[in-house]
Amino acid sequence: MFDLFVQGLHIAITPENFLLMAIGTILGIIFSSIPGLTFSTALILLLPMTFGLSPVAAISVLLGVFAGGMTGGSIPATLLGIPGNPSAAATVIDGYMLTKKGLGGKALGMSIYSSVFGGVVSLIILIAVAPLIAKIALTFGPGELFMLVIFGLSTIVGLTEGSVIKSIIACLLGLLMCTVGLDPVMGLQRFTFGFAPLMTGIGIMPIMIGAFAIPEIINTFLTSKKTKGVIAKRKVEGIKASFPTWKEQKQTFRLNMEASILGTLVGAVPGAGGPISAFLGYNLAKSRNPKCGTGEIDGVVGPEAANNGVTGGAMITLLTLGIPADSAAAIILGAFLIHGIVPGPLLFKENGGMAYAIFISMLIINFMVLVIQFFGMKLFIKVLDVPKINLMAFILSVTIIGSFAANVNYADILIMFVMGVLAWFMKRNGFSIIPLILGLVLGGSIEDNFRKAMVLSGGQLDIFFNSPVSVIFLILSILMITSPLIRPFYRKAINLVLKKA
Repeated sequence: MFDLFVQGLHIAITPENFLLMAIGTILGIIFSSIPGLTFSTALILLLPMTFGLSPVAAISVLLGVFAGGMTGGSIPATLLGIPGNPSAAATVIDGYMLTKKGLGGKALGMSIYSSVFGGVVSLIILIAVAPLIAKIALTFGPGELFMLVIFGLSTIVGLTEGSVIKSIIACLLGLLMCTVGLDPVMGLQRFTFGFAPLMTGIGIMPIMIGAFAIPEIINTFLTSKKTKGVIAKRKVEGIKASFPTWKEQKQTFRLNMEASILGTLVGAVPGAGGPISAFLGYNLAKSRNPKCGTGEIDGVVGPEAANNGVTGGAMITLLTLGIPADSAAAIILGAFLIHGIVPGPLLFKENGGMAYAIFISMLIINFMVLVIQFFGMKLFIKVLDVPKINLMAFILSVTIIGSFAANVNYADILIMFVMGVLAWFMKRNGFSIIPLILGLVLGGSIEDNFRKAMVLSGGQLDIFFNSPVSVIFLILSILMITSPLIRPFYRKAINLVLKKA
């Protein structure tokens, strides 16, 4: 393990990586600071720019966006009462109340501190458990791996807000897209309709760019007016983040630790993600301090530590099992695949140095978040005053260039726009695009493991039911798909447990 750590240190500690991590962190904070934009958009814009980078450098800049984006949403949430991203929605409750009391700087400082606290704790858990999970996963055969991926997709479908039927349809659409092109075994054409560019399949890059960026652009042009930013209405320029005192750090240590662990566990569950984690963290804080909701610092600590604990949790399932837990992890998985690396248990066996380089990069990024947020707060507050529509022309240009650059193929630009319009239509009609993206990303793994299992068993389907591990994943998959029926009951149970804890 020490050898891998030293190897990872040599890979991660380079001037290029430091610069890229800082750029990613700043972009993540900025995109999350502008209500209506998301750091997923920043991830998508940066993804095509990572082609010429080393794998660790590419992953590092995206992890910077991920970590910066998770914490950046607290800036408008605290100062304006408008969450910069869904994960910051719980922070609004007490954060904005503190600002109205004249304690906005204190609330900002504690939100940054708790965010970094959650990120570091989740990273420690990631380093501790990831190699163990990878070792266990190495014992899985194709039958178990097939059921594992099915379980991952089922979890996404079951935990995605809204209709489970619509989530299943979106997931199946993603799986269908994955089959376009040449059959990997027989070499037969599938769903190409005589269109030559589809012979190589539908690329991940144009689909992701279209799904995440184009709906944002369409909505902005349909609804936005060229008005001044939100700060023009609420003067908050003079507020500065104040670092928590040693006394405040000691008083909030237990809540920070508990919320961080809770966030890590939630983050490791595919489909759960930051918003669920943040509200569970808030409920935990309220169980400790019933005054939360009236402008208490605990009401900022709980959700911020929990939603940033998601970063390490999401990387647990991604690095060890190759299953992304949320949209950000799916984009990072896309970066792995673009660079010819398949995350999963073999990553630790064949490329352990790279895995530890990612761990080290995540640690550095967390401290960069701390420094950049405190010293750059004046800049991030001014960013709130930028009309979002002014950014859209730039974002549209980058999406077109990024789609083309993936394969130097004009057809990918068309695919990107078609996917973007489809994603916009889906969102308008209550469909989530996350199951679609994960269906596309994981579809190849499903087909590959299914075919291997069929070869090993001589075409007998009982290979998926002979192994206890496969049966467990099958049962869990059924429970996940049916979970919306019992969701109100287990949410009440979780809240009851948190209140009694």
